Amino acid sequence: MLKIHDITYSVEGRTLFENATVTIPTGHKVGIVGRNGAGKSTLFKLLRGELVLETGSIELPSRAKIGGVAQEVPGNEVSLLDTVLVEDKERASLMTESETATDPMRIAEIQTRLADIDAWSAEGRAAALLRGLGFTEDEIHMPCSAFSGGWRMRVALAGVLFAQPDFLLLDEPTNYLDLEGALWLETYLGKYPHTVLLISHDRALLNRAVNSIVHLESKKLTLYAGGYDDFAKTRAAKRAVQAAAAKKQDLARDHLQSFVDRFKAKASKAKQAQSRVKMLEKMEKITAPEDAARVVFTFPEPEELSPPIINMEGASVGYDGKQILGNLDLRIDQDDRIALLGRNGEGKSTLSKLLSNALDPMGGKINRHNKLRIGFFAQHQVEELNFAETPLQHLTAAMPGVFGPKLRAKLAGFGLGADQADTEVGRLSGGQKARLSLLLATLDAPHLLILDEPTNHLDIESREALVEALTAYTGAVILVTHDMHLLSLVADRLWLVKDGRVSPYDDDLDTYRKLLLQGDDKMKIERKAKVKAKPAAPVKRVFTRDEILALRSEARKCEQRMAKINDMAKKLEIKLADPALYDDKPSAVMWQKKYNEVCAAKDRAEELWMAALEKLEKAEK
Repeated sequence: MLKIHDITYSVEGRTLFENATVTIPTGHKVGIVGRNGAGKSTLFKLLRGELVLETGSIELPSRAKIGGVAQEVPGNEVSLLDTVLVEDKERASLMTESETATDPMRIAEIQTRLADIDAWSAEGRAAALLRGLGFTEDEIHMPCSAFSGGWRMRVALAGVLFAQPDFLLLDEPTNYLDLEGALWLETYLGKYPHTVLLISHDRALLNRAVNSIVHLESKKLTLYAGGYDDFAKTRAAKRAVQAAAAKKQDLARDHLQSFVDRFKAKASKAKQAQSRVKMLEKMEKITAPEDAARVVFTFPEPEELSPPIINMEGASVGYDGKQILGNLDLRIDQDDRIALLGRNGEGKSTLSKLLSNALDPMGGKINRHNKLRIGFFAQHQVEELNFAETPLQHLTAAMPGVFGPKLRAKLAGFGLGADQADTEVGRLSGGQKARLSLLLATLDAPHLLILDEPTNHLDIESREALVEALTAYTGAVILVTHDMHLLSLVADRLWLVKDGRVSPYDDDLDTYRKLLLQGDDKMKIERKAKVKAKPAAPVKRVFTRDEILALRSEARKCEQRMAKINDMAKKLEIKLADPALYDDKPSAVMWQKKYNEVCAAKDRAEELWMAALEKLEKAEK
């Protein structure tokens, strides 16, 4: 059992914990939540004894092992497998001693203990952990120096999971994982045999992997039963009761104070007035819950372009002459919200670079609208910020000629207030750095926004604000993320990147999640079954309900697209009907050209609409 009793701790004069108390039963899986900067990571340092409490105590069972992910695995020549194996300190020590021990009694003790801790299956267990976190069989025998920092963090995670400490402390473990790795970790933590304390802002992970939530708010720690959704409901109800009690008390205080003010000078009422003064003094103040400052993202609104904004026909892409993706027949319109699904290494990042024009196609055709602006956000961009400069200086460099108040308003639109605007980037939190990078990526109001893991380091309130902003955003969105909650709320189209191809994924996210958890063998069996079951004679296709709903959605989108284009055409017809326009011949030519483009887009949109209606009609027969 972990007992945190009346702890107080401050950093640079700011109190993070004040007489905070919570008890966590042995074996519980607990999510630690709270706003960025509330002190969650500091709590872990206090638990590990890296910081000294001002007052209070933290009680742990004697000889309990506490483990957390190392900041980084060194890029040395030790293999991934050996790096993980050495994290079990007792096994590593006994194995080393067994090679030099000569005393028969000691040799027997060593062998007995090695058997007790199941030392001989260690390599298999370590390899399984690494495979679960995305490494192939060949890669687990490669040296750490062959991998980037993000992949070495996965090795560090595998190491602490292999050591199986009594108290496992994980701080945002999914930040370096893809969707498959995050789902694997979710399942693994559910079966972990000891106590888990998990700092995370991933709602899906907090709903499935933990059975309790500890909320850090107002310098206190409060334990709630259940996952994150249960916590959110309970907390909302608690806040409503507190707000109602505070309002009722304020009315009672006002009533008593009014009596005192009216009758304190009258001798006949003096005793009654004094009695009410004492009642006011004894009344314990009920404070209404504070409403945290609303978290916002304010994306600039791009002008509308005629569809499609990107169209690919038989395109291929790769590196150094080696093709990664081919036969790409893809179309993106400005109202699309597309999630890229696929295992790590299948080519999601390659496709993102192709779409953003960072990679040239190796073959085929890619047509982009000539006015298309693209914004690209990837997690590595956060580390490329100048840590010695302030956000205001970054924005000044990006927007020459724009002055202070407007720049500060831009920063405020992404939740970076006056204090953060003038703080060196190196001193900002991970979430604040991510906000700055996202702001810089969207400055010129892109028509297409490509987001690669945008929620890393963002707290839950910020993630909800991002969902709202993306929902209101009038440009297209391409999402690559392990955050299932974000995907489920934002994406309305799914593309599966697999086996060198990109194709629409017709099932929903829950089906894809189950498929990932079942593994590659299940996928291969299903593919073989489909091939074997191919009928010799034509058989009428029976469409599922989800497929019909998807076709209806496509037909509806085509109809909406036609309505928008018709509206644009009518506005241009009015413009061209104005005789004054032809006084400026170049301007008249330009507007006529625009009208011709819209008419051409109208013809293409009508063809797509008719095709969508025909598919829907066949499916509903």
